[in-house]
Order: sequence, then structure tokens, then C-alpha cells
Amino acid sequence: MNTMAFTLFAVIVLLTLGITYWASKRTQTTTDFYAAGRSISGWQNGIAISGDYMSAASFLGIAGLIALNGFDGFLYSVGWLVAYLVVLIVVAEPLRNSGRYTLADMLAYRLKAKPVRSAAALSTMAISTFYMIAQLVGAGGIIKLLLGLQYEVSIILIGVLMILYVAFGGMLATTWVQIVKAVLLMTGTILLSLLVLGHFGFSVVEMFNQVSAKYGQSFLEPGKLYKNPLDNLSLGLALLAGTAGLPHILIRFYTVPNAKEARISVAWAMVIIGFFYIMTTFLGFGAALLVGQEKIMAADKAGNMAAPLLAEALGGNFFLAFISAVAFATILAVVAGLVISAAGAFAHDFYSNVLRGGQATEREQMRVAKWASIGVGVVSIILALIAKEQNVAFLVALAFAVAASANLPVIVFSLFWKRFNTAGAVTGILTGLISSILLVLVSPNLMEPDQALFPLKNPAILSVPLGMLGAVLGTLLSREPEAERKFTELYVRSQTGIGAE
Repeated sequence: MNTMAFTLFAVIVLLTLGITYWASKRTQTTTDFYAAGRSISGWQNGIAISGDYMSAASFLGIAGLIALNGFDGFLYSVGWLVAYLVVLIVVAEPLRNSGRYTLADMLAYRLKAKPVRSAAALSTMAISTFYMIAQLVGAGGIIKLLLGLQYEVSIILIGVLMILYVAFGGMLATTWVQIVKAVLLMTGTILLSLLVLGHFGFSVVEMFNQVSAKYGQSFLEPGKLYKNPLDNLSLGLALLAGTAGLPHILIRFYTVPNAKEARISVAWAMVIIGFFYIMTTFLGFGAALLVGQEKIMAADKAGNMAAPLLAEALGGNFFLAFISAVAFATILAVVAGLVISAAGAFAHDFYSNVLRGGQATEREQMRVAKWASIGVGVVSIILALIAKEQNVAFLVALAFAVAASANLPVIVFSLFWKRFNTAGAVTGILTGLISSILLVLVSPNLMEPDQALFPLKNPAILSVPLGMLGAVLGTLLSREPEAERKFTELYVRSQTGIGAE
């Protein structure tokens, strides 16, 4: 075990538990629990959004993909960056102005509450569960590599911490854990990028010249990793549309007090996320040159150890320990966001508004929210332990595909289509959700490639149109005058913020 890394891991655990204790004293109401009392300022929320969005897959995964596959790995950086622009420019502010705690709040504003809340809760819990199992399984493997802890111990450790953050500190603790993570991640990434550039006299051109000399010009051109254009297109669509439908990302916009702070948080997040994804280029190509592909693959065939090994090559054991601790904090922040998202969907949408018809007391809602957090966390730990021998990469693709197919069409139609109604929302969500899952089940992710009924690894290219078609047909086959009457009110509120504060 790396003693220095273990010490830094322990410091991060103690720091985040201290934040949770502080936040628990300030979390007394449901608004505190789900939205941090709407007390988060714009710049704080911008940093927290960055912390929620820049996952371990971005930090460790993209660096490894670039180091092993060159230009095609960089496509992930471009995809995630461009995808977030869709969130920030199209969805974020209207959603914040027309919702309260969850995605379903916005849909229920002008549609029938019980059907749309039930359907939205189902899709939110499915997306969060798929994404969380993938994060936990990946985290178990990474911490085993970094610290030498057993896979099961790693999963249980991370699972218990994420339950503590959310159940006791709610959104306030989750927010500050994400802020701490974002600061650590950006500090580590900037230092690592400067060390890489310094190795080439701070000349990006010289770095690429040496990449070309060592691996050939084709390493800097597309076609090494993705050979089927339809696979590229489907993956790109899932990233682009799916990010704007991920519940744990969208609920962050409910934590600010007004529309102005929401816009400020958008600006902060765009700058931080933009710089981060640009710097992954230096990490990936730097690792390919300064560490070498053989050593990276010897540590982890998927390339996830590229960034930590680059840190060790340039800064010795302490920098390796620091970057490993950053990766640990990154995992904690993302899974905490997923837990509070799934718990909110069950406790706020399904229990309080569907089962209890909006009649649950404040104390009852808080109790259910905390138990829902514990329940979601325990189930996720168990599923992650069961899935430890499985290749769970398809779960990430599935989460993005479901978000793109089930959530984004109904968000956009609800905000911008007057004729849209409850039947359209429920049909669209269920069609997108079910088609995504079925297509993945018969894809090369779970079947032999030559026997797969659906040839692409990501279903978005077919499931997104199906989700949209379901929403359109459901709407056109029924009328709901009340939903049409409330459209103008929702539109003005979503675009101006009037009535939202």
C-alpha cells in the first residue's frame, strides 16, 4: 500500500466528514435537504456543477483513452464539453425557474402530477442506478490499484461515505464535497499539465511533433478506436442529448436563490469545465510520451492509470499520492450527487406527491428522504458487489441513452410545445426508457458481436427518435386543455424567473 496516498485519502475522508457534520446542523427542512436551502451562490454552484460533472471517467478514463488511442480518445473530451454547453444554454435556466427539487417538478407544473411524477421518478431512479453501479464498480477497481484495498472493501467504504454525506448533510454537504473535489481536481490537473508542457519547453507543437515521431501521424488522426461511423454517431448523440437529461446534473440548478445566480453559475461552470477538458489533451498525450503505452497497459488494460502514472513520472511518489487522492475525491463527489438525485425521485416525487398526494408533513418528508438515501445507497452497494466480475461499461452508455431518450424530449416539449400533454410525457418517458434497455440487452454489450440483434454498442441513434416519437404520438392522440392553458404561464416563468423566487 502507498502510505502517502493512504494518508491523503484519510485527510480527504476526515475533511468531507467534517463538512457533513457542519451541514447536518443546517439541514432542517426539505428545502435544505433537496436544494441546500437555495443558499448556494452563483460562483459556488458553478464550482459544484463542475465537481459534479467532471467524473473519474473524465479524469482517469479520457487521459487513458488518449494515451492509448490518440485523437479518437480526445473525441470524448470534445463530446463531454459540447454536451455541457447544451445543458447550460438550453436547459439549465428554464428548468431552474420552473422547478423546485427534481426534474418531475417542472413537468408537473402544467401536466397531471401523479402520472408524470411516477414516470419521471422511474426514469430518474433507473438512470441514477445504472450510472452509480458503473461508478462504484470502476471505483472498486481503481482504489484496489491505487491503495491495494480489496474490491469489496473499497466498494463498501465509498458506499458508506456517500450514504453519510447525503443522509446527514443533504444537498449542502453534497455541494461542498463537490466544491472541494473540483478545487483539488483543477489544482492537480493544472500542475500536471504545466509539468508536461514544461518537459517540451511549453510548446504544444513540439509535444505533438514528438507524439507523431513516436507513434506515427495516424495517432493524431481519427479512425484508430472507432471504425464504424454509426457507432460514433450514436455515441455522440447519447453524450450530446443524454447529458442534458441527467437528473443529478440538472438538480444542481435548484440550489441557487434566483435566476441571476443561476446564470452566474453557468458562466463559472463553462469556464472551469472548458479548461479541464482542454487540459486532458496534455495529460493523455503526455502519458503516451513520458510513461509509455506498455507501462500504462501493464497497470490497467483500459488505461485508467495513465494520469496517476504520469504524475509519478513527473513528480515522484508525493504527486502520485496527490493525484490518487484527487481521483478518490472525484468518485465520492459524483456518487453523492447520484444518491441525492435518486433519493429525491423516490421520496419527493413518488412517496410525497404520488402515494401521499402531497399531504406528507415536513417532518415525514425529511424522514423518508433520509431513509430513501440509505436505501438507494445500500441497494447500489449490493448491486456493485454482484456486478464486480462484469464489464459494466455498457451501464454508462445505458444511463446516457436513457437520459437522452426518456428525459430530454419531454423536457424540451414541456418547455416549448403548447400542445404537449400528460399522455405525451408518460408515453415518451416509457418508450425511451424501455427501448434503450431492450436495445442494450440485444447489443454487442451483452451478446457475441456476430449474434447481436442490434449491431451498435450505444442505442441512442434509434432510442432517441423512438422516445421523441412516443411523446409526439401520445400528445397527438389526446387533448388536455388545462395543460395548454398553463403553457404561457410556464413559458414566461421559465424564461424570466418571475414567480420562481
